[in-house]
Amino acid sequence: MWKSGEHVVRIEAEALRALADRLAGPMAEVFTQAVECLLACGGRVVVSGMGKSGLVARKIAATLSSIGTPSLFLHPAEAVHGDLGMVVAGDVVLALSYGGETEEILRLLANIKRLQLKLLVMTGEPRSTLAQAADIVLDCSVAKEACAMGLAPTASTTTMLALGDALAVALGERRGFREEQFADLHPGGKLGKKLARVSTLMQTGEAIPRVTPQTRMSDVIYEMSRKKLGVTTVAEGEKLVGVISDGDLRRLLETRGKDVLDLTAGECMTRNPKTILPDEFAATALSRMESAKITSLVVVDGQGRLAGILHLHDLWGVEMV
Repeated sequence: MWKSGEHVVRIEAEALRALADRLAGPMAEVFTQAVECLLACGGRVVVSGMGKSGLVARKIAATLSSIGTPSLFLHPAEAVHGDLGMVVAGDVVLALSYGGETEEILRLLANIKRLQLKLLVMTGEPRSTLAQAADIVLDCSVAKEACAMGLAPTASTTTMLALGDALAVALGERRGFREEQFADLHPGGKLGKKLARVSTLMQTGEAIPRVTPQTRMSDVIYEMSRKKLGVTTVAEGEKLVGVISDGDLRRLLETRGKDVLDLTAGECMTRNPKTILPDEFAATALSRMESAKITSLVVVDGQGRLAGILHLHDLWGVEMV
């Protein structure tokens, strides 16, 4: 059976290569026009499709929204039973129909024209009724479907999906959509934690282990034990001047023995420690910890004032970038 699976994947891969060739050649100008049309949209991008094309349309709408273009999915059958109220002046409609003759989609044309909305169409039939009604036609035709009967939408839906991704990504780049904006739109789950700001994960206030340069090492050890982070900050007022870690203590005990207890934090601290700003990403913090082989990062503001502390445990679930 693996040969059947391989056959399907190869047909869909060939369809994608053909689509890429069209994008690099005869369809380049049309694709650019489509991106510019979506960029100029003053409302939402309304994506619609029926059946398998409808499932792809839902995904395209979700992808557009996730990278900065307000979008929604409109079920064409539900549209003519009241959901057309979701579509307003200023929207742009992106309709998906491989054959271009989907009855439920065609029934929307009168309202699209009445509202004077721009209509973009993804279809495999550029001469179809739907394509002829469109302002911009994006050709997602395939040489053949991947199923044995050549009937089930397989390669065609794959090209539609890829073309939708291409539009969304190109539009995001055209908007200048940044990583910071992406983070704001993805606050949940594993991705949300990866893109979370250090300020939302760091420990603050009384949770920060903190001593002054004049603090005796016996009290430094107590503070480290009490806060249970394996490190303490050393600060003069609000200004971070150093840190002392468990590793620092072990090395001091090996070289100085019990004399360490007679020293002050200022005499034992590591100056110019690794730090991070509150508005940096959690993934950046994890990368910095991995690189320096440390388990905590002190968080400071732009003036070097102590703002918080971030422990490796606070970053569980974050992937390094």
